[in-house]
Amino acid sequence: MLPRAYWKGSLKLSLVTCPVALYPASSTAERTRFHMINTETGNRLKQQMVDSETGDVVEKEQKGRGYEVAKGEYVPIEKEELEAVQLESTHTIDIDNFVPRDEIDQRYLDSPYYLVPDGKEGSDAFAVIRDAMKNKDRVALARVVLSNRERIVAIEPLGKGLLATTLRYADEVRDEEDFFGDIKVPKISKDMVELASHILDTKAAHFDASKFEDEYENALKKLVKQKAAGKTIKAPEPAGKQSNVVNLMDALKQSLKGKAASERPARSSRAAPRRVPKKAARSTARHRKAS
Repeated sequence: MLPRAYWKGSLKLSLVTCPVALYPASSTAERTRFHMINTETGNRLKQQMVDSETGDVVEKEQKGRGYEVAKGEYVPIEKEELEAVQLESTHTIDIDNFVPRDEIDQRYLDSPYYLVPDGKEGSDAFAVIRDAMKNKDRVALARVVLSNRERIVAIEPLGKGLLATTLRYADEVRDEEDFFGDIKVPKISKDMVELASHILDTKAAHFDASKFEDEYENALKKLVKQKAAGKTIKAPEPAGKQSNVVNLMDALKQSLKGKAASERPARSSRAAPRRVPKKAARSTARHRKAS
């Protein structure tokens, strides 16, 4: 059973329209969440809205929205006035144009959604739009209002459906030169780059999201389980500070040697052999021979 749709409306391409629904492609439901509690009673705390000037508690029916036009001066905005600001994109995803996928800078990608037909009606139109994008290998750019804000979405085919990813506006993405402008450009030898390239080769892989786990989340769940069982939690000893690398070339060489050593089978220790019963010794010998 599908979760509740985040948004419902129409997908429009020129005069072709079809009813669609948006579903979040990501979920945070499995994350460990904590509540604020009274440490003396163990009871959960609840928050209250308080007037910043009088200190009085503000009840639900007294709360409203306001825009600050000057310090401490607000213009109240009524709910009905917000609802009057209706755009076509409030209920329609109107495709503006189609662009090559590789022209969309990854910094502009925000949140992904699954876009699916809403009911059987319009499924043909949905399939036509989807397959046309497949044939042209293009991504659709459209507008839609989500959470009282108009967003740009990039829509592309994904299996039998469509993937709609909200995009950030240009003024929301910081200029890289503000951060990279002061980075010095040192002289690096060709040998260093080649050594680093070899290290990269040893770590080459294909992306597989299933191989990545949130170790911090796992540690939190373990902590909660231990506390619920009445166990005492001890903080680990702080790790010692690592010394700064003095020689970059030596560090690269040691990294490469360390990787090569980890891939070689371990050699037997040169320490004096322990005396073991003959039966156990024969069993060990057979095991070594088999391996």
